[in-house]
Amino acid sequence: MNSVIRIKLSIMMFLEFFIWGAWFVTLGTYLLTNLETSATQVGVAFLTQSIGAIVAPFIIGLIADRFFPAQRILGVLHLLGAALLWYASTAPDFDSFYPAILVYMILYMPTLALVNSVSFRQMQNPSKEFPPIRVLGTLGWIIAGLTIGWLNWEQNGSLDLTFRMAAIASAILGVFSFTLPNTPPVKAGGTTSLGDILGLEAIGLLKNRSYLTFFLSSVAICVPLAFYYNFTNPFLNELGMESAAGKQSMGQMSELLFMLLMPFFFVRLGVKKMLAIGMFAWVLRYTFFAFGDVDTSYWMLIGGIILHGICYDFFFVTGQIYTDNLAGERFKSAAQGMITLATYGVGMLIGSLLSGMIVDAYTLTDGHDWQTIWLIPAGIAGAVLLIFLLVFRDRNTTKPADNTAYNQTPEQRQVGSVS
Repeated sequence: MNSVIRIKLSIMMFLEFFIWGAWFVTLGTYLLTNLETSATQVGVAFLTQSIGAIVAPFIIGLIADRFFPAQRILGVLHLLGAALLWYASTAPDFDSFYPAILVYMILYMPTLALVNSVSFRQMQNPSKEFPPIRVLGTLGWIIAGLTIGWLNWEQNGSLDLTFRMAAIASAILGVFSFTLPNTPPVKAGGTTSLGDILGLEAIGLLKNRSYLTFFLSSVAICVPLAFYYNFTNPFLNELGMESAAGKQSMGQMSELLFMLLMPFFFVRLGVKKMLAIGMFAWVLRYTFFAFGDVDTSYWMLIGGIILHGICYDFFFVTGQIYTDNLAGERFKSAAQGMITLATYGVGMLIGSLLSGMIVDAYTLTDGHDWQTIWLIPAGIAGAVLLIFLLVFRDRNTTKPADNTAYNQTPEQRQVGSVS
């Protein structure tokens, strides 16, 4: 891969995740303060991510893989997305805002897979060439958060500008996409079944008791995950943390660190301990949030953010590798598709609805009872951990393969490998 293509792919990755990080982190705060919505409506807004994750395989399987070059579809989706994001910034109420963000997420989620497709098709050795390019995506997410904090948009009540910043970046990426290397459809003229799209070929893996335990644990752990994505920013702002969005970018920084360390831990701990440590970190994170404050226990708030790297990488990346090795060559893609639909489709959807209702239930006259709110996802994660430890009995020898999952964030893994 020549240097010009490498630079283009790096710019593509940076913009792809800058766009998402520019508005997604502060969405809950924007809805609660600017549009004066309920927490339940915040949860409904965030579940558009789940709807997009469910629809994305259909767009990729039925359109991108069969009819049009990936870079052209990427360009069109981002140009349409730019218009929707700009409109969302002008919406006067939730009823006007929600349809725009719903359609936007249906269009955006497939682009996570498309940027991977464009990248991998230009590489001779993806395991070595992809990570340095993919890390620009994480950097884009971090820069977006730091920019919001630096400009003080949260404290100034100017979070509508996050959507406009994302819209401008989306328009730039939309135009830029047409200059990317040609990536023709891989199944031109072929057929794609519903089973292929949903990953149903891999359903036989669920006959394995240990894998079934992991599969159900993955769905269940996405419920407390929704609490983190949906309400961490409103929580930190309500407590009075300055530049909360910028502080939250430390979660992505910790992801990068723990991705680098994962091969080291994987060999020494194995699948069960890695998954269990990941789930325990979830319990610890929400406990930190429950008892942290901006005065005497500020370190707990920062610690809860930094734990995001362990929470996500130790559970989801380990789970991807476990799934990949257990599935075998024939069902690798189908298995990843199946677990993604289950977690980000079903698990996150339930979590988004539940988290909104719980935050509304513990609303006070001068804010929220955040201690009780955060102890609920801590309890859910603790229950999932306990059941997992009692039931999971995997005897497979699972060693880290030549797998780019080590170098991906949840945002990208969500639909990409399959951040």
